[in-house]
Amino acid sequence: MAFERDGIGHEEIRPGHSGLLAVGTLACPHCDAPVSPGDRALTLREYVSCPYCGHTGVVRDFLSLATPVRPAVVEIRLRGLS
Repeated sequence: MAFERDGIGHEEIRPGHSGLLAVGTLACPHCDAPVSPGDRALTLREYVSCPYCGHTGVVRDFLSLATPVRPAVVEIRLRGLS
């Protein structure tokens, strides 16, 4: 892991080979309610449902990478193909 300081109190941390691609929000595309992935990792093609309005769709339709990130924060990681 590399650390750099810019002299005014900011610190840049660059993890090596973590597989982390982005941080985003998992929320319903219809009503914007947060959606929890539960205890396990989900693929972009798995189906999830909104706990508020019942809308169902694939994870990629519920995923937002826009900033600022809202309360239902998720990490998007690259996993090896096997």
